[in-house]
Amino acid sequence: ESGTGKELVAQSIHAESDRRFFPMVTVNCGALSETLLESELFGHEKGAFTGALYKRKGKLEIASGGTLFLDEIGDLSQESQIKLLRLLQENEYIPLGSDLPKRAQTRFVFATNQDLTARVEDSRFRRDLYYRLKTHQVNIPPLRERREDLGLLLDHFLAEAAEQQGKKTPTVPDQLLSLLKNYLFPGNVR
Repeated sequence: ESGTGKELVAQSIHAESDRRFFPMVTVNCGALSETLLESELFGHEKGAFTGALYKRKGKLEIASGGTLFLDEIGDLSQESQIKLLRLLQENEYIPLGSDLPKRAQTRFVFATNQDLTARVEDSRFRRDLYYRLKTHQVNIPPLRERREDLGLLLDHFLAEAAEQQGKKTPTVPDQLLSLLKNYLFPGNVR
């Protein structure tokens, strides 16, 4: 679901890995059009399209040695899914306007709030890409299904707010915590 902390989990995976000394780059696939997504991921050469006034590195090259987190992967168009599948299979990509392939030296972490199994069955998501992505799956339950985390989250956010305001971190009365545990949290942690 939206707001469960998918990006925080990806950041933790990156921070605990050997790649932590290299960049972690995030791309929200649902926020970019198909043509813009390709330019964002793969980069482009000067003159590759109208408005390409200079050569631009893509997110893959920027994240080289590190981690590329692709959020909302379920929103990719069929054409973009084909390009991503080729990238994962061949470990190379071609920047827009170039003839020369580049090697990807990046670890990928993918996330979605969509049911990809249903999208595969409806032919809206490529089956071969789905199985490539499903190698190590982590399901993040919504906050209403992990209420035991509420006290830890509350302590964290209160400490953060108190530090920003230069104040002492308040303690949460048990009665207030009990009331909060009955709330549905429709936006999850967000």
